[in-house]
Amino acid sequence: MKLGHGLLYGLYQNRIRRSLRDGPLPCHVAMILDGNRRWAKQRSLETAAHGHRAGAVKIGEFLVWCDDLKIDVATLYLLSTDNLTGRNSDELTELFDIIATLADDLSHFRNWRVQHVGSADGLPPALATALASAQERTRDNTGLHVNLAVGYGGRREIADAMRSIVRTHESQGGALDALAEILTPELIGDHLYTGGQPDPDLVIRTSGEQRLSDFMLWQSAHSEFYFVEALGPDLREVDFLRAIRDYARRHRRFGG
Repeated sequence: MKLGHGLLYGLYQNRIRRSLRDGPLPCHVAMILDGNRRWAKQRSLETAAHGHRAGAVKIGEFLVWCDDLKIDVATLYLLSTDNLTGRNSDELTELFDIIATLADDLSHFRNWRVQHVGSADGLPPALATALASAQERTRDNTGLHVNLAVGYGGRREIADAMRSIVRTHESQGGALDALAEILTPELIGDHLYTGGQPDPDLVIRTSGEQRLSDFMLWQSAHSEFYFVEALGPDLREVDFLRAIRDYARRHRRFGG
């Protein structure tokens, strides 16, 4: 980037940041960082792993942007349940290692609290252990709450929540017909992987795709959505700030 362009870019970015001081900021931002494989292919790189590594670096930057704006919760969609069966084994093996390294790195950065949201079923033991260790290591931290959605599927999450409710009700000696009387959206929400957390106010997706891909189906019922054309590794801070500015300008109707 030429010096003049870099200066103008910095001034523009700072202007957007200043404009956010008086607007409402999201408490919880969820991110689908999509396009890592296309990014690698466009650059004629040897494997998709190059794109996934570049995406992991971008995730670290994205979380710093969130933290610097005092956002409370950030959720990253890293590996879906569909990915576990739809990707070739070599790519998955490298992706498992990249995610494990990312989780470990994040658990040693700032005062962030890392949480695995998803199922460990189908994950290799090394990755499941890395996610559990990062979560345990940071459980008392009070900074940015970082959810790593790994082995995650929105439909699977809702099904797991219902099974958890039934098991809990049964363990307390409750009858099935009584369960029907107490089953509420709030109860289901409490048994999701993100139970106790606020729902995402804003969901961002990169790469120009405009779909949820089984991500936070329950929690995003009233979320605002923002789609960025840039591929995941190419996401810039100014793109993120524009998304936050767009959110601040919207009038949220919550289903109205």
